[in-house]
Parts: sequence; structure tokens; C-alpha cells
Amino acid sequence: MAAAVTAAAPPNLTSLSFHDEQQQQQVSFTEEENSLVEALIGIQGRGRSASPQQLTDVERAVQALESLQGIPDPTSSSLIEGRWQLMFTTRPGTASPIQRTFVGVDFFSVFQEVFLGTNDPRVSNIVKFSDAIGELKVEAVASIKDEKRILFRFDRAAFSFKFLPFKVPYPVPFRLLGDEAKGWLDTTYLSQSGNLRISRGNKGTTFVLQKKTEPRQKLLSTISTGTGVREAIDEFISFNQNKGIGEPELQEGEWEMLWSSQEETDSWLENAANGLMGKQIVKENGQIKFVVDILLGLKFSITGTFVKSGTTTYDITMDDAAIIGGQFGYPVELESKFKLELLYSDDKIRITRGYNKIVFVHLRTDGTGQK
Repeated sequence: MAAAVTAAAPPNLTSLSFHDEQQQQQVSFTEEENSLVEALIGIQGRGRSASPQQLTDVERAVQALESLQGIPDPTSSSLIEGRWQLMFTTRPGTASPIQRTFVGVDFFSVFQEVFLGTNDPRVSNIVKFSDAIGELKVEAVASIKDEKRILFRFDRAAFSFKFLPFKVPYPVPFRLLGDEAKGWLDTTYLSQSGNLRISRGNKGTTFVLQKKTEPRQKLLSTISTGTGVREAIDEFISFNQNKGIGEPELQEGEWEMLWSSQEETDSWLENAANGLMGKQIVKENGQIKFVVDILLGLKFSITGTFVKSGTTTYDITMDDAAIIGGQFGYPVELESKFKLELLYSDDKIRITRGYNKIVFVHLRTDGTGQK
């Protein structure tokens, strides 16, 4: 995997707070654990929209960790206790009705709380809507069967809204559900640091959960909620600016735009030509292409060149545009020139300042380490 490279901090970036920086520095993963975290970067919907290759990469990393075993008796360890964030699940469609509704929605955060060393052992699934709105908590009575397995039975659920001084019961008749309200959860890997857990459920689902997320995961989570994105980008770049190795390069590959700091303009063609939508395909020979799906199999494509003009900047010229349908293309007279500044780049995420000083976040969609 290529090393992450960060450009010098651009002007007007806010400083990373000591609290956030301290939190980020505390995240610790082994080499094998980091392989799983890398495989999870860029997967949307906690696995719902994962490609076959992404699923293969995650399962391979999961199996590698399970073979290492981690903490030998996870259900007896204090490290399993606490709130875990759900990062990935293999079968969201077979989950409970609550999970099917919320797990695949990136706008919400999903957690699991495990508290076994109390007089009232419980496992709870939590959907956090936002800091301003509140959360839904579905609780289960839990018991330990053996060193890996937790038995549970859901018995209550309620909404906790920030704007209400009381909880609102979630109307689920758990007593009438019988065996459907029961299940078990095996912890197949618990990291020595207590930051990473892999569990497999009674419905054949694999779960990957983390107590703490690494900086890129935190950034992508913030982008998915749509709140405080620019501040999160500034913090991320500031945190990484002293960790760069060598000069940043515009890495080849297919890059899907995830976020931009400016809304699209009225001109659809202008948006497409300036990279405000769609996918970018970067080739090693200095060619770059913007591709946007239109409808009914039609695509807009514009090809151009990039030339490195500074340590972190490139001159982009886009001048070969067409509307494409199948094997046919209709040429479009269009040209766009602008500077592209690399603010951060690794094998999975790229942050740039491009046309009209707009900041972009792109995710690589063709795998990592490809040449």
C-alpha cells in the first residue's frame, strides 16, 4: 500500500483541538487489524453497497484475525464491555426489522452496548440519529454461555429525544415474538487493545465493531451525516500534515466524488466538465477523464491532461468532451482549465482543492495498490 501523503496545511484551516488529536492518537491497531480497517475504508452503508471485491477483502481480513484468536476468553474480559460502533455487517437484509431499517443508512450511527459484569447483564443495539435529535435503544437481557457466546433476549426499546425530558417507548411486542426475540452472539475476535471486535450471530451475520475509529473513518462518518464536514476536513488535514512521506502524487485509478464544498451550478455541463460530479479516472501517462452517468445508459465524458506544476499542484486541461451511448459518441465543444492542489492523498481517500477553489473528497473505487 502506498504511504499516505499530506500537503502543507492550506490557509484558513482550523487547528485540531487537543482533545480530538489526543483521541485520534490513542487509536491502535496491529498490522493484521489494520488490514481489516483498510478493507472497510470507503464501504458505504456498513456493507449494504459493498462490491464483491470489497466483500472478499473484508472476509479475508476477518478470517485472518479469527485465526489469530485475540483475547482467549472474550466474554470474561473487561475489554468487551462498553459501547461499540458498528462498522460493517455482511447480511443487513437478514437482520431484525429495526436493523434492516437503519443499518444501511449512513446518515445514522449504529452502536452496540455490552455490559455483562453487572447485576443486570445486557446487550443493547442503538441507532443514533444525531447529536441534536437523539437515539433509539433496543435492549436485551444477556447471559454468558461460554468463553465466546452471549445469549440474549430482547425485552424493551425506547426513543430518547433531546427535546423531550422523557423516553418514548418503541411499540414492539417482544413477549409475543417468542424465539424471534432471542438469539446468540459469538465473539470470534477481540483485540488486545480492546478497540476492535468481530462477532458472528445466530442468523449467520458477521459484525465488525470498533470502540475507537481511525481518522479517515471519523472523516467519512462526518461526511455521511453532512454536518460539520468542512471543519472535519480541516482537522483531518491538520492532524496528518506532519506525517507526509515524499512529494504527493496524483495517484492513478478510479475516484468517485464523495463531497464538495460547493453546490452544483445551474449549468449541468459546466458541473461535469469541472469535476463537480461523477467519477474521475486518472492514468499514469498524464491523462485524466471525468465521467458522469446521465440516464438510460447515457454518459457524459470529458478527457484531458494533467501536468505537475508545483510540489502539490497540477495544471488540468479538459478539452475532449462527448455524450456517449453504447459504442456511439456525440462530440461536445467544451473546454475547462484549472489548477488542482493535493491536500491529502493515500490509496483510499484523496482531498483536493480544484476548480474555483472548491474542496473535493474522492474515494477510490477500483481497489488499492493497483498500477
